[in-house]
Amino acid sequence: MEAVSDIENRTFDEIRVGDSVSLSRTLTKQDIELFAVMSGDVNPIHVDEAFARDDMFHTIIAHGMWGGTLISTLLGTELPGPGTIYRSQTLNFRNPVVLGDTVVVTVTVREKNAAKRDVILDCRVVNQTGKVVIDGVATVIAPAEKIQRTRVILPEVRLEEPGRRHRELIVQTQGHDPIRIAVVNPIDDLSLAGAIEAARAKLIIPILIGPPDAIKAAANASGIDISGYEIAPVTDAEAAAAKAVDLVLACSADAIMKGALHTDALMHAVVAGDRNLRTERRVSHVFVMDVPTYPRPLLITDAAINIYPDLEAKRDIVQNAIELAHALGIERPKVAILSAVETVSPKIKSTLDAAALCKMADRGQITGGILDGPLGFDNAVSADAAKTKHIVSPVAGQADILLVPDLEAGNMLAKQLEYLADADGAGIVLGARVPIVLTSRADKTLSRMASCAIALLLAHHYREQGAL
Repeated sequence: MEAVSDIENRTFDEIRVGDSVSLSRTLTKQDIELFAVMSGDVNPIHVDEAFARDDMFHTIIAHGMWGGTLISTLLGTELPGPGTIYRSQTLNFRNPVVLGDTVVVTVTVREKNAAKRDVILDCRVVNQTGKVVIDGVATVIAPAEKIQRTRVILPEVRLEEPGRRHRELIVQTQGHDPIRIAVVNPIDDLSLAGAIEAARAKLIIPILIGPPDAIKAAANASGIDISGYEIAPVTDAEAAAAKAVDLVLACSADAIMKGALHTDALMHAVVAGDRNLRTERRVSHVFVMDVPTYPRPLLITDAAINIYPDLEAKRDIVQNAIELAHALGIERPKVAILSAVETVSPKIKSTLDAAALCKMADRGQITGGILDGPLGFDNAVSADAAKTKHIVSPVAGQADILLVPDLEAGNMLAKQLEYLADADGAGIVLGARVPIVLTSRADKTLSRMASCAIALLLAHHYREQGAL
């Protein structure tokens, strides 16, 4: 633990002409991002790598005032230090500071004015090659009284870009034609807006299935223009779900998207009766989580369809998730089979299932991924936690897919990440003949669009690989 130090000033009487202090700082990407967030200066030469490559410096450079703030740091904390009041500052920007540059900032007392307690200081910032990047002159009022305080410990700053991975999914769809998607009962603003935004992004061509008056009323209430979209008229939500299945069976829709109806009602139409969308594989759900603190997309399954899956069901759930990971560009996904402990125990069924699933993968009954389990959640996502518990595993600390013991555990895990870790979840149902976008009433528009992007990528993957 870093020792807490004191911060102490130099009074006007203590300061001598020629006194000097310096600090050294290496420019990081986080420095630039923090300065942009604080100042609102998002000039692309500072934050847009593609733009900066074609600019005069051919790389991202620091904001000029980043160096200026380092001068202020010395004046406010070292010379004169606490109690200093700025009068004026001139700065000349001589050369850019680029990522990785190490600068040395120096302020030196040039003269003093006892009548006003003014101190004039020469300011100079030099990079690692000796080039002057900034110089100038500061005039400050030096403190008259001695100040010594315990240095304030600042909070740790973590920069997060909400929705970044979901936006990357949308970018990943470029080059693919949009898919025709049957939107079931979009009679509220959220489900309708999500579908229309996805259409505007050229992810989908929506077929709006439901009572026409209710769909138009939702559009009017939200100011959404649906004049260019097909409406398939039906009387109620159950009829809308049945119509969506019919459109898929007639090859008129490539996917289905849930609107304002219960999941049970939609899934009943998908799997029940003679005209259904079943395949040989069990239907299951995957949350594709965008967790800002995790370095990759995180797939959680199953948290919405299978309540207490047995071993055979878990085999299909895992295979479905691996298939989705492939569609998202993860060539050999790492699957962590979660439990409360990391050892196999006859008293905990999920550990027995984990051991059996791993052996099934060894025997080729599950393909396309790397499985390990049982693993605790901490060991699945944290290499440090796995190391502390002496777990040697090709999956621990770097899982792409989390297979949960049951729906309750998965649902709670996904919601905990959403509400306590600023995560966003996109939802998709697998194992049917076509992808099914399963959204929640609480989902944001970006989450709904990301779900549509996943459906598009999955639909094209199915076409390339053949039907399930």
